[in-house]
Amino acid sequence: MPLDHVLRVSDAPPPAAAEAEEEEEEEESGSPSASPPILLLPPDALHNVLGRLPLRQALACRPVCRLFRDALSCPPFLAALPPLRLLALRHPRAASHVPSLHAFDPAFGRWLRLPLSFLPFPSSSPVTASPSLLYLWADTSPAPSTAGDTKNPRSLVLCNPLARSYRVLPPLGSAWSRHGTVLAGPGGAALVLTELAALAYFPGEDRWLKFSLNLPSKPRSPILMGGAVYTLCDVGTPWRSQWKLFSCGLRDLGGPRGWAPIERHEWGDVFDILKRPRLLPGAGSGRILMIGGLRSSFAIDAPCSTVLILRLDLATLEWDEAGRMPPEMYRCFGGGGVGPGPVAATAAAAGGNNKVKVFGGDGRVWFSWKRVRGKLAMWEEEAIGGWRWVDGVPGYNEGVYRGFVFHAGFTAMP
Repeated sequence: MPLDHVLRVSDAPPPAAAEAEEEEEEEESGSPSASPPILLLPPDALHNVLGRLPLRQALACRPVCRLFRDALSCPPFLAALPPLRLLALRHPRAASHVPSLHAFDPAFGRWLRLPLSFLPFPSSSPVTASPSLLYLWADTSPAPSTAGDTKNPRSLVLCNPLARSYRVLPPLGSAWSRHGTVLAGPGGAALVLTELAALAYFPGEDRWLKFSLNLPSKPRSPILMGGAVYTLCDVGTPWRSQWKLFSCGLRDLGGPRGWAPIERHEWGDVFDILKRPRLLPGAGSGRILMIGGLRSSFAIDAPCSTVLILRLDLATLEWDEAGRMPPEMYRCFGGGGVGPGPVAATAAAAGGNNKVKVFGGDGRVWFSWKRVRGKLAMWEEEAIGGWRWVDGVPGYNEGVYRGFVFHAGFTAMP
C-alpha cells in the first residue's frame, strides 16, 4: 500500500473495517471461540508481533481494524520502530504551493509522497530535516501577502508529517529566508547562517539569538554534526580560490572560542585538487565528505577529469579517497572531453553553478542536473561499487532537483 495513502487514512476505521468489526463483535458475543486468535493476544505479545514490522508496514496495518489502530497509535511503541531513511526533494522554486513532499527510499528503491495538507499555510518550502522533524519556510502572517511582496516576515515551521503535527518558531525577516542556510539541530534546534551573521534557536526559547560569524568569507555548504558546525571558507584572492575548513561548537557561537580552522601540515594540497568543493555528513557521526571536481592540474583554468569524493575522519583528522564518479556517468553531466566544456561541466557536477546540485548526507550523495531529466546520480558510502542511477524522479519538470536527508519516524515531535 503506498505510504501517501496510509498517511491520508484517518484514525477512524474505514466502513468495510467497521462492518467487519461489528460482525466480529457479534460472533464474539455469540461464540467466543470464533474470534480470531490475534484478538486474544495480550497487549505485550501483540506489540512484540507488530514491533517486528518495518515502519512502512506498521503504518499500513493501522487502518486494518480497531485493535491494530489502537496498538499502532501508542507513541512509545511507534518511537521504538526504526525510522524511514529517505531523500526528500525540494521544489525548484524557493516558495511554492507544496501540499506534499516527494521522497525516495533507497532501501527499497521506491518513491513516496508525504502529504503536508495538514499545514494551515498558503505556501511552504521544505529546506532541511532532523530525525522525525521537517523544517519548512512558511508565510505565517495573518494578512495575505500581495504579489511580489518580499518584505513580509516568514517563520520556520517544524512538523512531523507522519504524526501530522507542527509548531511555528518565532518569525524572521524575509532576508533570512531568502539568503540564509538552515541547519537542523537536535531536538528541534535550528541555525540560520548568512554571510555575516547567524541566528540560533534552542528548544524552550521564545526568541532567536543573533551571533556575528567572524569568518574570512561567506560559509560554503555548512553542516551540523555532533553539536558542532563545519564549513568551508574561501581565503584566497579574487583570481584564485583557496579553501579552508572551519568549525565552531553550536554552544560556542559568539563565545571566546568561536570559529577555528581545522588544518594539519600532513594534508598538503588536499583543498587545491578539488574545484568548487562542498561538504556533506558521512556515514556515522565522525566522518565528513568533501565533494568536488578533480583538477587535472593546479592551473587556474585546468579542466577536471571526474568528480572526487574525499572523506575526513574527525577522530584521526586523516583524509582518504571515498569515491570517484565513473567516466560513463560523468559524461552524462557533460564531462569527459577536452577543452572549455569539461571545465563548466565539472564545476556544475561539483556544485559550481545554478544548473547542477549536489546534496545528501548520512553517507549518501546525490547529483542532479537540468539536462539529466527524470533521474539522479547516487553514491553510497557503504555500498559495494557505490555508484548507481535513481530513475523515476516524480513531479518537478521545471528547474533542477534539490534535496536533503530525512529520517521519517516518531522519535521526535514538534
